[in-house]
Amino acid sequence: MKVTSKGQVTIPIEIRERLGLLPNSEVEFVVEGNAVRIRKARRRKGPGRGRSIVERMRGRATTRLSTDEILSLTRGS
Repeated sequence: MKVTSKGQVTIPIEIRERLGLLPNSEVEFVVEGNAVRIRKARRRKGPGRGRSIVERMRGRATTRLSTDEILSLTRGS
């Protein structure tokens, strides 16, 4: 594996899948002697990723539909 001029490397798919590293996942680096360990970052306090997305989307709808109307549209009935 080569390091790019920007200091980037590609994490092999097998490792990403095993650790659950999705796009935008945060990782941290730990230096141990002459080695570097990469690991999934510990969860920070505060809202999780899903809650943050919902909060950003809240109030952006341009029409008012009931839950039943939305389900009807998505189910094609």
